[in-house]
Amino acid sequence: MLSPTDRLARKNAFVLAFAQAFGGAATSMTIALGGLTGIYLLSAQSELATIPVTSMIVGTAVGTLPAAWLLERLGRKRGFMVGACIAALGGLLAFAAIMAGSFIGYCAGTFVGGASFAFVQQYRFAAAETASDGFKPKAISYVLAGGILAGVIGPQTVIATKDLFLPTAYAGAYLAQAGLCLFTLVILAFYRPPAPVKPTGPVAKGRPLLEIVREPKVALAISCAVVAYTVMVLVMTAAPLAMIACGFTTAEAALGIQWHVIGMFGPSFFTGALIARFGAERITAIGLLILGAAGITALLGIALGHFYVSLILLGVGWNFGFIGGTTMLTAAQRPEERARTQAANEFIMFGVVAVASLSSGILFALVGWQAINITLLFIVAAPLALLAIVALSGRGRPAEV
Repeated sequence: MLSPTDRLARKNAFVLAFAQAFGGAATSMTIALGGLTGIYLLSAQSELATIPVTSMIVGTAVGTLPAAWLLERLGRKRGFMVGACIAALGGLLAFAAIMAGSFIGYCAGTFVGGASFAFVQQYRFAAAETASDGFKPKAISYVLAGGILAGVIGPQTVIATKDLFLPTAYAGAYLAQAGLCLFTLVILAFYRPPAPVKPTGPVAKGRPLLEIVREPKVALAISCAVVAYTVMVLVMTAAPLAMIACGFTTAEAALGIQWHVIGMFGPSFFTGALIARFGAERITAIGLLILGAAGITALLGIALGHFYVSLILLGVGWNFGFIGGTTMLTAAQRPEERARTQAANEFIMFGVVAVASLSSGILFALVGWQAINITLLFIVAAPLALLAIVALSGRGRPAEV
């Protein structure tokens, strides 16, 4: 039977899962359309085509610290609502820019939308705040499970609305995106943040941030999550471009992203239980191996099935690696250092991911789809080696959850 705090954590996790569904849908729409809209606005195939997606990810990186500050000052509920309003603004800006034929304006819209995603990324930490150690990975998984709906809502909204304003392509999808983000406000009204705990004694200030991130357990957790997210974005950003270049349609590319997003969040129903049973480090390692399998699948051919299977594996591997890394981080951080550790994790992660997104377009334009997947294999090897060293040294106990 769940304790009162775990019952609250479960209720909030379900609310935040639905908020994740619509916030994540907005992101998956830009992932599916960003490169294609870039080509449309530039009127040519170009290594600059993925800049809108990169702009979104840079926006997330830039937004991490302000989002953490606002959430601390305004509280989780009001802060999350501010984030939803920022997301709607980003959709409206992107819509207006596409209608005006402005590539720079479109990138500005995706940047603002990306900044709002920094708030969405905090949902998983909010769900875990009141949970017991045993329930934390499940609470995190429940929130990320909302991404399954995002994986359907986003691409299906793209397919249904991308041609609403023809002859201007894709604009309708971003007007619809703004509407989805505003609906998130209704969902967040049901979120119940935990009552603040008043300190009864001296308040610990915690260690300097540099000292925190250099601690081996924290550094390993951040490294695993960063690599899982980086290789996922590296391949995912280029996948729609590669599919179009191979003769597939925009709808087929959007469906590929749909299956990918379902792969990202579908395992969340049981990832938390697997982590509780086998340990965060083991599940993280399995996730990195699955990411490697995604790269190998992509290298085997360019049929539609190769793309879809590779994207699904890419999503599942991200899920295990990302949730595992997040759980490792929550187990390694001290309560008084929680806010700054989480903000540092998000800032580092999305800073690196932004570089990966930009590199994806450049690599695709210069050396092609296969080179991107070969790069994936080299990147995942590093954290796998670190996890193996920790395990063999006898210090690789599963993270206490």
